[in-house]
Amino acid sequence: MAIKAISPLDGRYRDQAGELGDFVSEWALIKYRVHVEVEWLIAMSQIDWIKDVRSFTEQEIQFLRKLAADFDEAASMEVKEIEATTKHDVKAVEYYIKRHIKDTSLADVAEFVHFCCTSEDINNLAYGLMLQGAIGQIWLPLAEKLVSAVADFADQTRNVPMLAHTHGQPASPTTVGKELAVFVRRWQRQLDQVRNLEYLGKFNGAVGNFNAHVSAYPDAPWEDIAKSFVESLGLTYNPLTTQIESHDYLAEAFMAISRFNSIAIDFDRDIWSYISFGYFKQHTVAGEVGSSTMPHKVNPINFENSEANLGMSNAVLEHLALKLPISRMQRDLTDSSALRNIGVGIAHSVISIQAALRGLKQLSVNEDVLARDLDQNWEVLGEAIQTVMRKNGHDNPYEKLKDLTRGTKVDAEVMRTFIESLDLPSDDKARLLKMTPASYTGIASKLLRHIGK
Repeated sequence: MAIKAISPLDGRYRDQAGELGDFVSEWALIKYRVHVEVEWLIAMSQIDWIKDVRSFTEQEIQFLRKLAADFDEAASMEVKEIEATTKHDVKAVEYYIKRHIKDTSLADVAEFVHFCCTSEDINNLAYGLMLQGAIGQIWLPLAEKLVSAVADFADQTRNVPMLAHTHGQPASPTTVGKELAVFVRRWQRQLDQVRNLEYLGKFNGAVGNFNAHVSAYPDAPWEDIAKSFVESLGLTYNPLTTQIESHDYLAEAFMAISRFNSIAIDFDRDIWSYISFGYFKQHTVAGEVGSSTMPHKVNPINFENSEANLGMSNAVLEHLALKLPISRMQRDLTDSSALRNIGVGIAHSVISIQAALRGLKQLSVNEDVLARDLDQNWEVLGEAIQTVMRKNGHDNPYEKLKDLTRGTKVDAEVMRTFIESLDLPSDDKARLLKMTPASYTGIASKLLRHIGK
């Protein structure tokens, strides 16, 4: 851990977020730029229309690809040293590649490095690949792990009755599993959208018109060439842009993660509340301290940590989603600085998911407290009783149950005495008399079929 790191992502949370460095760090940005530049050089050697770039040997292609595949921290420092002179980060990458091929058989094609490219042709493709990797290889598997863990917990507790709370007040009972399943279902929809995200790329020059391309090779099918190249990188081609790719897909990606995060905040707060009610127990871990002065405490710190990091993630991602699609005319540089923070937004979400997973591992259901709470709230059966009375033609059943139950605590004897006094068909009366708060859960347990469990 870098104890003097300004950001906790590079300090306190480094171990939890460090893997993202392979995709969204400064090093990663330079590496992916090198990757795009060498792949474009190789592509030109295979395009008949660009006749001034000869075909490369297999060994030459392997050499170029190793510049990206073997790109390490020392290589990135070399690029940064060049940038110290150029004061231009993409030009520094171009010069880096030229430096490494000047004494090889590829020296004759050195001037075709970065040929017909504006910096944004390289940058937008690099960022597309970075985001695709960060989400697909780091964030998405972790999010799926959280959803799966909550789904398993829901399945284990599908039949465990629990007093529901609406407006913070006792309400018709539910089951623990069904309430957890609600979050699973919500997350599943968001993950479907994340899996189906498009990662767009453009490759059309300084203002999106292939101006330089046509001046060099006027008869070449440049749109087809650009589309083929972008798709060869695993991205979706955007055919109509200014100097920059318009960033709408970035906004879509960030808002999809933000929606997942918002559901997770809701989850964290509900779990926190259930812990405070005593519905869930937290297992103690040897050596851990809950409070510096109150030795008995086992605080729900993992869910609190998760909630805090989710808020940080959303603050960054939502800003990026709103800012990035806006650019003055053909190009301004406000997106350049903003894009360097994509890792910040994703990293805080990654940290939050890990915290929630740690919290889940320490949870178990306290069935004694759940049962006690249900037994202390027989008034919740008022909904069932007035509904059966209404079905059987009683006058003002809601009002009668309101007078009996609203603002007061009633017990089993009071409720059963009231039921006995009603003129109801014998089967309806018998069903109501048999009912308890713990059994009044509707089809809650069956609803878990909607999460595939």
